[in-house]
Amino acid sequence: MTIVSAVDIHQTAARTALAVPGVVGLQPSLGYQLASAAQTRQPAALPPEAGIRAEHSPEAPGWHVEVRCILHEDRRALDTAREVRRQVRSAVTAHLSRHGPPEPVTILVTVTQTLSHAPEGSAPSVEDTSA
Repeated sequence: MTIVSAVDIHQTAARTALAVPGVVGLQPSLGYQLASAAQTRQPAALPPEAGIRAEHSPEAPGWHVEVRCILHEDRRALDTAREVRRQVRSAVTAHLSRHGPPEPVTILVTVTQTLSHAPEGSAPSVEDTSA
């Protein structure tokens, strides 16, 4: 069995969430934003994975993934968040299945903004819970 890294889960979740219609981008967490702002030189553009938090819990089996999304205002936030959750869960579960027996995956999708246009340098995020 191959060990799956959190980076693999971040990238899979980000790529999948950004492909959902209505998702404009992913909102980086405060930690990513502060780290980027603290750089002494020109802050680099944050990768889409900055809008994803994934961790493997030692207490409860499985992966817990949070996706922080920015949505287009012409889409219903609830419907879009549900679709992000469904697709990210499916993609992460499929990724885990390629590396051994899949573990439970919990997805939490948070809609942080709705915009009429795409912000520069942004990416969407989502979170979902499922076993």
